[in-house]
Amino acid sequence: MKKYDVIVIGSGMGGMTIANKCAKKGLKTAVTDSRPYGGTCALRGCDPKKILVGAAEIIDRANKMKGIGIQGHISINWQDLMAYKNELVSKMPKNVEKGYEKSGVEMYHGTASFESENTVRIGDDLLEADKIVIATGARPVVLDIPGGNLPIDSTDFLNLGKLPEHITFIGGGYIAMEFAHLAVRAGSKVTIFHRGKMPLESFESDIVKHLVKATEELGIELHLEWDVVAVEKKDSGYTVKAESKGGEKTIQTNLVVNAAGRVPELDGMNLEKANISYGKKGIDVNEYLQSLTNERVYAAGDAADSKGLNLTPVAVMEGHAVATNIIRGNSKKPDYTEMPSSVFTLPTLAAVGMTEAQAKKAGLEYQVKASSASSWYNAKRINESTYAYKIISDKEGYILGAHIIGPHAEEMINLFAMTIKAKLKVSDIRDMVYSYPSMASDIGSMV
Repeated sequence: MKKYDVIVIGSGMGGMTIANKCAKKGLKTAVTDSRPYGGTCALRGCDPKKILVGAAEIIDRANKMKGIGIQGHISINWQDLMAYKNELVSKMPKNVEKGYEKSGVEMYHGTASFESENTVRIGDDLLEADKIVIATGARPVVLDIPGGNLPIDSTDFLNLGKLPEHITFIGGGYIAMEFAHLAVRAGSKVTIFHRGKMPLESFESDIVKHLVKATEELGIELHLEWDVVAVEKKDSGYTVKAESKGGEKTIQTNLVVNAAGRVPELDGMNLEKANISYGKKGIDVNEYLQSLTNERVYAAGDAADSKGLNLTPVAVMEGHAVATNIIRGNSKKPDYTEMPSSVFTLPTLAAVGMTEAQAKKAGLEYQVKASSASSWYNAKRINESTYAYKIISDKEGYILGAHIIGPHAEEMINLFAMTIKAKLKVSDIRDMVYSYPSMASDIGSMV
């Protein structure tokens, strides 16, 4: 049996942060992953997705400027784009391993399963540690319907060698919406089935309505309040059956993508052997991200049932907190004051802080400033028709929440996050001098 101070299960950004930080402080540290090192974001999520979205952005901008200075037709060569994406992504595992080697982290490859409260088995190796961290991320939810195993998942989509003529997405979260906007600009017909009244249900509904309109104007068939009840394989593709209060619908499609959500990746870990309590949202943890039932164990990122959103920057932030608590004892609580998030549709939707519904539920006194900004100069200069905002502030003028849809919203939202973090008031934002003409220069007029 090999003994360590710290074992980290998972090599994504959260686990990577913990392992490197602990090793650099002199703790004997090991890391393991059942997949190539790097985690979901770097290998099969945010990063490869954004490479593909970058090509779609060029198509979108050219189409909107066609006839007003741009002429001719451009299109996405899917095979070339995927080759470029693969070239960039393929370098990540070795780069991560080099980082571990430099920090002095010992590496294992394989699924970790607990043998006791402080031992794990990885293949033929049995390891013991004072502290064990679960940072395994999340996986796609299993569709509990006939043919639920037939749709591909987000990882498969990001590795498609050829884009089919017609793609159907099950779900209305950020994965479905982002991939749908990418696929339609790459030339595919796209259908979405979502059981809810609106897609992106955790975002501000007034802003999502603008995205729904833009999505439908692209020709994407968005079926809301429809439950997919079965998927069948046919020679020419798939049959998708859906139901709603109004009846039934059956469509033929070339490909079906499971975008119905993600759940913590905890399968096969034998958590019960280690007395680790968990639920549907992950490992049960206290305010220091320590297991409620096994003080030797911590969790971070999507695997932890914390107050954090399932976002890479949040996993990194939680990773720093866990590493500090392992090194110094429980002394650092993760700070969830501001967690900006973006949906990389075109246009982009971005948010930070509370929605109006959350502010109302919390019983806060608040005020709202919201409007379409499609008539503003920054929209007109690029012929963008979808541009809107909704800003929520308290009675003292502090920002409670900011919600934007429009060009570069993912960049603008970071300024609002900084405003919340620094506890700046609306008056401070208005008084600030901005670079002009830039999208950020509109922020002063939004508050």
